[in-house]
Amino acid sequence: MTLKQLEAFYWAATCASFAVAAERLHLSVSSLSKRIAELESYFGQALFDRSGLRAVLTPAGERLLPQARDLLDAAERLRAGMAAGQALAGRCRFGVGELSALTWLPGLIARVRQAYPGLVLEPQVDVGQVLERKVADGELDFAVIAGRSTRAGMAAVPVGEAHFLWVGAASAVGAAQRLTPALLRQTPLVTLPDSAGTSRLLQPWLDAAGPGLQRLSCNNWGAIAGLLLEGAGLGLLPAPWAQALARQGELRILASDPAPAPLSYAFHYRRDDVRALIGALRERVRQAVDFSVPCRLP
Repeated sequence: MTLKQLEAFYWAATCASFAVAAERLHLSVSSLSKRIAELESYFGQALFDRSGLRAVLTPAGERLLPQARDLLDAAERLRAGMAAGQALAGRCRFGVGELSALTWLPGLIARVRQAYPGLVLEPQVDVGQVLERKVADGELDFAVIAGRSTRAGMAAVPVGEAHFLWVGAASAVGAAQRLTPALLRQTPLVTLPDSAGTSRLLQPWLDAAGPGLQRLSCNNWGAIAGLLLEGAGLGLLPAPWAQALARQGELRILASDPAPAPLSYAFHYRRDDVRALIGALRERVRQAVDFSVPCRLP
């Protein structure tokens, strides 16, 4: 029995598929399967039931899983202790939302490359629900997304906040200076999809406006800003964008009571992932997150 065999078994058992586990370990699926088969030969028992469309753990595999996790955790602690001060290397796949990609992500990548030239970063940009699922399934090492996780196997460490303002073009909101339920009922609301973190900020206003609200959803911040500039409706924009466009006279900031709550972002990762990589990148992300960083406006 080897640590590599246990590692292959553990990630195959906890990732969405053997293919995802193999990708995570930088192996071919056949190499992953070979290591698992060697481990099964060592124990003289099948660890996976492969009779269905997807391999599932046998009772023997269920018994081995927590013990494998403990052994791998101990090995990682030993490795981290012996490698203190050594640079990170390998590949790190992680996820961020579009607003992060447009603001602080380039700075994070530049700093990490400088600190760890042997570490290859592969960011993915998507909505929070998709990224959280990919972390849970083992497809990503971590994700920086809004809110806390609802999954028992996930941890979420707060790293920053984004602030938003209500805005609209004069052609959409007329002479209005303040957002009211009546204005919402008569003017289309331009928003990200419900799967985006900003959707939770809208709920009090949606409740106040009642049924019949016109809503135009788009999954791209640049497109939303463009729609608002063209007078397609009113909506929330990141505060730095809103203030810049208001100074240019292209959009009007609408006062509201209450003001939009800040949206908290967190570093999401699997609780069973004890690699030094996770701790090091979590601290780098915490230092880098800044949603006031200027970005290209439409």
